[in-house]
Amino acid sequence: MPPRSTRPVDKLDDDDYPAYTMGRAAEMLGTTPAFLRALGEHRLITPLRSEGGHRRYTRHQLRLAARARQLVDTGTQIEAACRIIILEDQLEQARRLNEEQRTREPTS
Repeated sequence: MPPRSTRPVDKLDDDDYPAYTMGRAAEMLGTTPAFLRALGEHRLITPLRSEGGHRRYTRHQLRLAARARQLVDTGTQIEAACRIIILEDQLEQARRLNEEQRTREPTS
């Protein structure tokens, strides 16, 4: 039996596995492929490419795209929406690192 991490079914739980085509991703988000391409142009998401060169999106990327869509739907320009989400992500990473640092420091 192969190691657990190499079984194809394990990819179903992997947030970073590029499982969704552009058409399927756009359908799931209720948007257009052009919107997804624009998110790539503004460097919010960078889809992986299949062997045939087709864009493939991860669940994590779809969550970011959904957040961008929320902002755009409320009137935020797409470039600003992408920047906001990038900054939110950086802030969350900084908070996580701070928390990890605090848990490592010895108490006096």
